[in-house]
Formats: sequence, structure tokens, C-alpha cells
Amino acid sequence: MARDKPSSEDYARPLRRFLVSVLVLLMVAVFIVWRIDSPRVERFRAAVIDRIVPSFEWALAPVTGITNLVADFQSYARLAEQNRDLRRELQQMKAWKEAALQLEQENAKLLGLNNVRLDPELTFVTGVVLTDSGSPFRQSVLLNVGTADGIVDGWPVMDGIGLVGRISGVGRDTARVLLLTDTTSRIPVVIQPSGLRAILTGDNSLSPPIDFIENPDLVRPGDRVVSSGDGELFPADLLVGHVALGSDRRYRVRLTADYERLEFLRVLRSHPAERILDAGGLILPLVPVAPVVPDLPAEGGPAAAEASDG
Repeated sequence: MARDKPSSEDYARPLRRFLVSVLVLLMVAVFIVWRIDSPRVERFRAAVIDRIVPSFEWALAPVTGITNLVADFQSYARLAEQNRDLRRELQQMKAWKEAALQLEQENAKLLGLNNVRLDPELTFVTGVVLTDSGSPFRQSVLLNVGTADGIVDGWPVMDGIGLVGRISGVGRDTARVLLLTDTTSRIPVVIQPSGLRAILTGDNSLSPPIDFIENPDLVRPGDRVVSSGDGELFPADLLVGHVALGSDRRYRVRLTADYERLEFLRVLRSHPAERILDAGGLILPLVPVAPVVPDLPAEGGPAAAEASDG
């Protein structure tokens, strides 16, 4: 019968026992050396510490690294929590900022309505915008003032700074304002400082074009545009906006009024316009006709001849 080959376990077990015995003896020796109270042993311990401890930092490096890693992780957790708190506070601050901006804009409009300089002869009625049509085919808003407040069809309407449109339809408690941006809006304007007269034509955009300019070469971007007062449609010198050159190379007006936030509007009590009763007079003015004078008998006529014959 063949003998079994020696396995690795047969050699490992005695070796482990030997190493454990040596380690135990070494620890006991170190304990004894460290417990002996003798000047010679004390000098020996000091020499061992001076030689081993400075070069033993490599063994402490993993422990130091793990300790720093744990401290960094705790610091990261605190930073993450602070970051969440800051984000939450930032969201709250954004909400407060939006509310503050809205209040600032509303305050600026109200201040503008109180301090705007107009013709002293013009009085006004301030109304609140109820609804905004804002459709692609009609640009108008509805005010909460009407005939009960003395509103008359055709009166100009402004916000705190610039002209917005005119009254186009009045009810007892409401009035419709046709904006300058509507496609049916046509108003005469003056371009300053050149003094050129033109027509502002609405095209459902916030920068309506200027048509029928007398001399376009005198117009410059940034020129001031005001109402001309022609036809007594609007009072003169109401601010409309400033000239801008559009992408289509046409002169347009950058409107001064804030059409995106129409909240409070001022209806001006304009001077009554002349009413046209006879439309034919616009085509052919009446020519005064000289009165017909009957013929008188001339001196020395038949009557005089008869008298001479007698």
C-alpha cells in the first residue's frame, strides 16, 4: 500500500505554532523590559524609542489617512446639509425678489401717473385694466371706467409715461381701448427734432412702422416720436416712443409704454373734435355763388326819349 503524500497542512500547523510562540515570547520580553526600573534599562528604552518611533510613521499613515477620511466625510455631510439649506433659502429669496420687482414696477407706474406732465387744460380719469384681448387679430384692453365716469369714444389713453391707444367703444362701466399696435390703428405723429410728420401704423407688433415720412433722410434712430395733433384726433406732444431701424430696414417706433404690463391707464379728457356732418364737403368744397342782381333801366333810355319828345 502506497504512502500518502505529505500535505501542506502538515507543515503549516507546526509553523504557525512556532511563530505564535515566538511572538508571545517577544511580547513578554518587551513587557518585562518596559517594566524594569533600572537606569541602564531606561537608557536602553530611550535608545529604542529614538531609533524606532521616528521611522514608524509609515505604519501610522493608514490610520492617519482613515481618520482624515472620516473627518472629511463628516465635513462633506455638513456641507451638503448647508447646501440644501442655502438652496431652499435661495428659492425663497427668488420668490421675494419677484414680488419686490412687481411691487417696484407697480409703484413706478403709479408714481408716473401722479407726476406725468401734460397740458394743464387736459384732465384725466384713471382706470384699471380688466382684460386683455391679446389676439393675433386684435390688440385691445378693457378698462373699468365708462360713460358713468364721463368717458367719451375717441379719447386718448396713456400709461404712466407714453401713449397707449384710444377709446374705441364705451359702455356704462367699461371702455374698450384700441392699442397703437392694432392693425386698424393709424395716428399722425411728429418726429423730433426734424419736425417731420408721418403716420404710425399698427401691425400687431410692439414696434409698429412709420409710414408716409416726408423726408426719410432726416430721420435717425433714437429720434423722439410724439403725437402731432393733426385732425384733432389726439392732443399734440403726447410721447409715443423713439425711432428704431427694424430688421426689414423700415423705420419703426420703439413704444415707450410698457405693453407687457398694462395695469393702470389714464384716459385723457381731450378737446371735443369737430364733427363732420356733410361728407361731400371733404371732396368738393362749396363755392360761394354771387347773388343775381336784376337789370335796371339805363339813363337816357326809352323813358328819357319820350320825355324829350314831349
